[in-house]
Amino acid sequence: MGERPPHIPVTTGPAARPPVVNPASLSIEEVSRLLSAAGGIRVAPDQVQSDIDAGAPVGPDGRINLVHYTAWLVREVQAR
Repeated sequence: MGERPPHIPVTTGPAARPPVVNPASLSIEEVSRLLSAAGGIRVAPDQVQSDIDAGAPVGPDGRINLVHYTAWLVREVQAR
């Protein structure tokens, strides 16, 4: 048996499962990836950090609750 060509990924077992994401406790990078995937435009981690610097809510551990962050974004847009 020969080796598989590199363009055919092989995933089995635990590695085949998608990563578990807790929307109530996300890193800046996770928020960036989720918003980019959902919105169809790239949201860079530095954009999320800018929002945090402007008052977006974060937990004491620096993690972001996606629902609270989204509500903050909506309030910011409405205030403009």
